[in-house]
Amino acid sequence: MAQVVLGIGASHTPLLTLTVEQWQHRAAADYANRELNLSDGRLLTYEQVLAELGPRSADVIAPGILAAKERACAAALDRLADELVRAAPDVVVIVGDDHHEMFTSANQPAISIYHGAQMVTSDLFGDEGAPPWVHDMGRGYLMDAQHRLDGAPDFALDLIRGLVDAHFDIGACSHIEANGHVGLGHAYGFIVQRLLRGRSVPIVPVLLNTYYGPNVPTAARCHDLGQAIHRTIEAMPGDQRVAVVGSGGLSHFVVDEDLDQRVLGAIRSGDHAALRSIPRGALNSGSSEILNWIVAAGAVGPLPLAWSEYQPLFRTPAGTGVGAGFAAWRL
Repeated sequence: MAQVVLGIGASHTPLLTLTVEQWQHRAAADYANRELNLSDGRLLTYEQVLAELGPRSADVIAPGILAAKERACAAALDRLADELVRAAPDVVVIVGDDHHEMFTSANQPAISIYHGAQMVTSDLFGDEGAPPWVHDMGRGYLMDAQHRLDGAPDFALDLIRGLVDAHFDIGACSHIEANGHVGLGHAYGFIVQRLLRGRSVPIVPVLLNTYYGPNVPTAARCHDLGQAIHRTIEAMPGDQRVAVVGSGGLSHFVVDEDLDQRVLGAIRSGDHAALRSIPRGALNSGSSEILNWIVAAGAVGPLPLAWSEYQPLFRTPAGTGVGAGFAAWRL
């Protein structure tokens, strides 16, 4: 039977593709954002966040502190990449979210799985006139051009059929039609580029709608999906070794260390009830990508958490930025 041999959780923030000196460009986006999400469900301007939370991070956004955090995140990503080398998976299932790189509001499935033999990435960040930092981000996301990646069509079709039999309504994608910048997005390209280090390991993208209502699944439903993925994989014939990756998160664009530590603490202790009970209000905007981790936590089955690391990446005085998390489940 096929076997899940490794689970990974990894943030994919643009900060992980840029130098500390370039982080200022993402800070500028926070200052301009009119809907910064707090974990109680409110959406505020930067000025409102600063008025409510105060300059809580003013002392920890000095260049030297940020450079140390950059190094710590790079080391954690290297460690995850080494885990994938050791596990030697035949297939990598990447649970991520689409940011209108493939889908639009014209058709936004709650859950979809790509089952083509090949796929192309979006080239959204490859425009000639874009600033150099955008090109750097594009390279880190495999979105500087349309890169071709290998899929695992037979495995993906078996996964779709198994999940449908388990009462999940799964969208099925067989190919990506040439249409402007349309292609697989950064949640997937980052994992291939940074963690697979460009190796040609077949991937199966699970596209979870975390961002765009009204059909965002609940935390409990995402955990159910992860458990069903585990059961379906382990019922497949053959001896394929499978890695499951939850891509994205943790809290952003207002860093909520309490929420992030609650998620990581529940993962460490195996408290699946706590993961299932995270309210919708805490899972808006970028923080919604915690749902990808919850799917992964269900999909690893009995694999224990081997290690985890966390870096709150503040980039403004009010504490906007990203809670960057990294984790590996294995025997």
